[in-house]
Amino acid sequence: MAAAPIEIAIVGHTNVGKTSLLRTLVRRRDFGAVSDSPGTTRHVESIDLHIDGASAVRYHDTPGLEDSAALLHYLKTLLPDATPVERVRAFLRGPEAKAAFEQEAKVLRTLLECDAAIYVIDCRQAVLPKYRYEIEILAACAKPVMPVLNFSNDPASCAAQWRETLTAYHLHTCVQFDAVAPFVGAERQLYEDLGVLLRERRAQLQDIIDELDWQSLERRRAARELVASLLVSAAAMRRDLSPADVADGARKAALLRRFKKDLSAQVAACVQALLAVYGFHPDDAEVDVAPWTQGRWESDLFSAHTLKDASQKLGTGAAVGAAVGLVADVALAGLSLGTGTALGAAVGSLASQGWSQVPRKIANRLRGVEELTLENAVLLVLAGSMVQLCAALDQRGHAALAKVRVASASASPSPSNADNHSSADTSPLHTLVASLAAARSYPHWESTPSTRRHSDTRRSALVEHIAQQLRALAQP
Repeated sequence: MAAAPIEIAIVGHTNVGKTSLLRTLVRRRDFGAVSDSPGTTRHVESIDLHIDGASAVRYHDTPGLEDSAALLHYLKTLLPDATPVERVRAFLRGPEAKAAFEQEAKVLRTLLECDAAIYVIDCRQAVLPKYRYEIEILAACAKPVMPVLNFSNDPASCAAQWRETLTAYHLHTCVQFDAVAPFVGAERQLYEDLGVLLRERRAQLQDIIDELDWQSLERRRAARELVASLLVSAAAMRRDLSPADVADGARKAALLRRFKKDLSAQVAACVQALLAVYGFHPDDAEVDVAPWTQGRWESDLFSAHTLKDASQKLGTGAAVGAAVGLVADVALAGLSLGTGTALGAAVGSLASQGWSQVPRKIANRLRGVEELTLENAVLLVLAGSMVQLCAALDQRGHAALAKVRVASASASPSPSNADNHSSADTSPLHTLVASLAAARSYPHWESTPSTRRHSDTRRSALVEHIAQQLRALAQP
């Protein structure tokens, strides 16, 4: 028989982030109402954390404590010889629980029915007397209380003073947990500390920790595979342009726009898939790959500034050249058109790219067909931006309201001169981009809206290889 869920009351002053904390803990961005206005939560709302389909923890989001000074004074007038918890129960039976202290009564009634409380503190607020009164009232309920220090990384944080105050009230266990941007390991620490307070539930809490750790690993694995598949697809993109297409300026410009639009659609689909993996809304992220622009990534990806910066970071190493065609004889803002000028040179230059390209390249050379592909500078910018996006989503709380904005990643410090290029070429991100050269030979590896699922084992192997490199990039 499954163990009963652990009942936890989320308590605290008004507008300290109680609902925000719950959104992050249960990964439900749509739970409750989050607002800067005080008293947003007026009723007790409950939500379960499910593990293996069963409720493991039942959280109860309570209204804010509004008038702790008056309530504490009132409690002390009740049953002078009674214990603190007996006074609380007497208060809940009395008329004031439905009148002046109706909101506080909802909090205390819920806490008495729970196993423990999480007391959420806005560390940006100074330790005022009303907060000390709250601590006394919560302690009177005779339930374990674990303080959570929210916004502790804010420049105005008074976390040190709060810890000192909590210790004075015998609350020696507290957790730093920013509900909007929790640091890695904050969730594990919260449940471990709950295990200290709820010793009889420690095994159950450890099961929760193990499951959440596994879920975190799975999210990261799925994210790496999505990004790796996108990069392989982008590297495989190739469009054949006939001599007539190249000669007609308007037709060529239209084909270039279409190529960029196709890539934009693939990146947008990957971003949406990543948001879904992490449980965010479709409009929660915007990927900008140039920090100096205000537009969206679709236009920034091919901007001259972005590509110039990427080219500097790429250096001049042979493994990460400017373009993969026979000859990059026309540079078109991140795209390259190439056919080659001699069959002998074509065969020699293609040997390192895979002999499967030679017959096609030779045929295109004879027909005068030019091939439109992405330059590695674009792949470098795209890979860096997607790595940053995954890192941002991994550290984002589900209470965050602002969009994730991702600027172009710096793969390595920009070299000050050509002599430094070789060291830049060996960075992990450059190595990853160099590995994508294998996809250039297989245009059918590109993902399109009509693509159901790629079954090519070679593509799958390359995606796995790129995903492993992304894992190394994500290591602290």
